[in-house]
Amino acid sequence: MNSQTSPSKLSDETLLDGRVAVVTGASGGLGVAICERLVELGALVAHLDLQTPKGVAAPHLAISCDITDEASVEAAAAEVEKRLGRCGILVNNAGILVPHTSLQKMALKTWHRSLDVNLTGTLLCTQTFGQHMLRAGSGAIVNIASIAGSKANASPSYSVSKSAVLGLTRHTAVEWGPRGIRTNAVSPGFIQTPLSAEHYKNEDATRHRIGLVPVRRLGTPRDIANAVAFLASNAAAFINGQDLIVDGGFLETPLMHAQPKADQYGGFDAPI
Repeated sequence: MNSQTSPSKLSDETLLDGRVAVVTGASGGLGVAICERLVELGALVAHLDLQTPKGVAAPHLAISCDITDEASVEAAAAEVEKRLGRCGILVNNAGILVPHTSLQKMALKTWHRSLDVNLTGTLLCTQTFGQHMLRAGSGAIVNIASIAGSKANASPSYSVSKSAVLGLTRHTAVEWGPRGIRTNAVSPGFIQTPLSAEHYKNEDATRHRIGLVPVRRLGTPRDIANAVAFLASNAAAFINGQDLIVDGGFLETPLMHAQPKADQYGGFDAPI
């Protein structure tokens, strides 16, 4: 008997046929790509955003939802369950990136807004849609964090909020793991989306960023969508409480970039 697993069996582990997936921030650059990928893999996807997402064809669902409002999230969850069934995959993607500011000059309203959307919204959706998973005894949650959650950036409230999302990810993974629910995070690096467009208006600044990434390119929303789909699938059945960093190796480069230019990357000067 051949003990090797067939290619078709391996590919089946990545499929999401018939599973109900909820994606917040579905109209943004990452959200659109994530929804498209989950649909491709066979999931029934509920697209959630502040404004009802457009262009969502049946049998999928488009819902207007304010993730910072408990009643709005509860209403969305009830509609998802009524029209698609119980949520089996939750992608907490909705988030905001506030303008750069120093810590001492940051307005308190900026701090609260970042935490309300990026952290409290993630908590409310986890609690509410998580009830579907707890009743079923299975599910997968993927939180979109950021490399700024691990390393400080120029937006204190954003960095702190994403760090807290990683903490929430770990806690949910441990508390709900015994109840059949896996929770992981994806931390994007330099990804070109409408949210980050401000950072790529200057050609020299863009080339500089590319030069800091070992794979010598910026990331795409599809790169993040593929990571999310993997963590949501049975191919990741034993992965729980982890942060999948999707940054082309950027966070591993500080010591390399501290070396003389001629010695960086073994002396290989890759084109940008």
